[in-house]
Amino acid sequence: MTLGSLLHYGSIGGTIACSALGVSLGISYIAQGAMEALYIQPSAEKEISKISILAMALTETGGVIGLTVALMMLMSTRGFDNTLLHPGIARFGIFFSIGIASLFVGAVSALPAREACLSVARQPFFGNKIMNIMLITMSIIQTPIIFGFITAVMINTQATNVETLGQALALLSAGACLGLGSIGPAYGQSIYARSACQTLGNNRNTYRSILTFSLISQAMIESPIIFALLTSLLILGITTATISPMQSLLTVVAGLCVGITNIAPGISSGRTAAEAAKQITYNLSHYAIITRTSLIAQGLIDTFAIYGLLIALLLLLFIK
Repeated sequence: MTLGSLLHYGSIGGTIACSALGVSLGISYIAQGAMEALYIQPSAEKEISKISILAMALTETGGVIGLTVALMMLMSTRGFDNTLLHPGIARFGIFFSIGIASLFVGAVSALPAREACLSVARQPFFGNKIMNIMLITMSIIQTPIIFGFITAVMINTQATNVETLGQALALLSAGACLGLGSIGPAYGQSIYARSACQTLGNNRNTYRSILTFSLISQAMIESPIIFALLTSLLILGITTATISPMQSLLTVVAGLCVGITNIAPGISSGRTAAEAAKQITYNLSHYAIITRTSLIAQGLIDTFAIYGLLIALLLLLFIK
């Protein structure tokens, strides 16, 4: 067995393994929350069961996409020499874009789902509204997996024709950029989504306010992963057979720059929004000032992700 074949088949196995690990952890945590909610409020069995089943189905997104990508890699590389090193390095980027993203997204998706079940136990006649907030927030949490799938398809398409180390490193950096860049926003989204569901469980009169705030706030938390997708697509777009190893190092640095700088802003923005949602629970009359303060703070936090994107774009300009 060569290093190339090890990287090729390792990326296939690692993608589905990490996806399965994240999804299984998330589903088990959701089930635990549903059991706790049933213990607190047995009469809300139908609402709790419906919410937990829908949440588990959404959490399965990472596993389904991971399986799809693994099968795609197996089928699309039949008839090709999978022992070559450079295509193997390139395809390892798929492990980052799908495997790492699905691992974290699958695990953290359980946070709002568990809190939604417990909120229904406290507000059994308000289950539909709580479920609406949970579905909206959880759907947005899954976006890194969709972005990762787009990147993985493009990497797999180009990896077949990779002939140089420069091409291989560039494709690897594109996947690493998206995979690492999804960690912070996914966790930040889940922190906020958990707080939003908890808010409705404590004060059902906050539904309209929390719904409006969720759409705006989650868009801001989501910004860093969009920067990661943009950087990955730019790297994939400039990757040609003529790219040199030195130029490919610029793509690696650019990808890591965006991926790593996304982690802290994504988490911090989510924590800020979560605290704002908590304050709305007890100070609904001050909704406007709480929202304004939170959005200003989140905007300032996101500037650090913008700085990372700016440096990455400047690095990629040197390649041209």
